[in-house]
Amino acid sequence: LTIHSLYGEHRQPLPEQLEGLDALVFDIQDIGSRYYTYISTMGLAMEAAAEAGIAFVVLDRINPIGGVEVEGPVLMGEEDFVGFHPIPIRHGMTVGELALLFQKEKNLALDLQIVPVRHWSRGDAFETTGQPWTSPSPNMRNVKEAFLYPGIGILETTNVSVGRGTDTPFELLGAPYIDDLVFAAALNQLHLPGVAFSPIAFTPDASVFKEQRCQGVYISITDRSVLRPVALGVQIAHTLKRLYPDQWDTKGLNRLLRHPPTRDGIEQGAPLEEIFQSWQADLEAFRQRRASVLLY
Repeated sequence: LTIHSLYGEHRQPLPEQLEGLDALVFDIQDIGSRYYTYISTMGLAMEAAAEAGIAFVVLDRINPIGGVEVEGPVLMGEEDFVGFHPIPIRHGMTVGELALLFQKEKNLALDLQIVPVRHWSRGDAFETTGQPWTSPSPNMRNVKEAFLYPGIGILETTNVSVGRGTDTPFELLGAPYIDDLVFAAALNQLHLPGVAFSPIAFTPDASVFKEQRCQGVYISITDRSVLRPVALGVQIAHTLKRLYPDQWDTKGLNRLLRHPPTRDGIEQGAPLEEIFQSWQADLEAFRQRRASVLLY
């Protein structure tokens, strides 16, 4: 069979690649975060299928970090591959539900068919399925990392290592300029729900600060039911700005965050509650937008 990559020169199927096909089938495991780009690939493929006049079939998968909680800012501004549609960072939807939302809000004339998941309720996390975890991408190695990713991921476009090039990506973060003891103590003093921080030193063998000794924190999840990962990421960013205002480079912070008011609040040291409050109106509107397409 001919294989065409959608993660290289072309991120959308070309018309000539779709000639003679009856349908495109999407069968990929998402992890529930806006900038995890499998959902962008799905949306681009849906647009191509609509243009070609062929059916689009989604073999639905569960959202491994649950389908109840939605959190974080709704994308504000230009849409692109790491921000395909105005949804919050933690969207709480399955890929099938997202496909229905994309079709509705992008007005796609598309024969869209969703093959639903059986025996899953919105509040069920991945472990309830009884299925083994199979890494959907090389650095997404367990469900803990999936839960932390919506928050820790927003930091990786700045000059901190989020653990790529270690055995525990997204479970730790650090940089050569950080004092691990000071940083861990400052974060623990915030008493953030569901997490604890341990000082750690590590040397990533890839990505940011490759082969450089970093100090930072290892993140333990103590209670997943109260963890708010996007708030966690913003609170870590807020602390980085307070402790390391000259060393921490924030020019890339909005690349995945996609919410200038949140970026500005972090850079200006605004009260955290003020930052979180700036999300609420759009989040409530999103809850209403998604209600009509929820399948479970």
